[in-house]
Amino acid sequence: QVQLEESGGGLVQPGGSLRLSCAASTMTFSTNVMGWYRQAPGKERELVATISNGGIGNYADSAKGRFTISRDNAKKTVYLQMNSLKPEDTAVYYCYFYGSSGRYWGQGTQVTVSS
Repeated sequence: QVQLEESGGGLVQPGGSLRLSCAASTMTFSTNVMGWYRQAPGKERELVATISNGGIGNYADSAKGRFTISRDNAKKTVYLQMNSLKPEDTAVYYCYFYGSSGRYWGQGTQVTVSS
């Protein structure tokens, strides 16, 4: 069983920045993929970015050039640095973990981009 604890969401003005963090509590942290998805009201959950434990990142087109995903394997934590935020980035952001024990989701953290 893997538990994911997210932090860093909030309200930010257009053009601003936020950094999301997600810490995984698990006894095993071998080969895995961690990342972020988001879901806006009335829309399906969509990929934002993922990163392998080797540090290879994968980004949605909407995130390329503005968001950076990184991880600290010693801390079992993944980060999402979001810059140049737009109102259309407003959504609940969910942390994601996929490893040998299965697929897990965090509770979600709200990101609101508004003036």
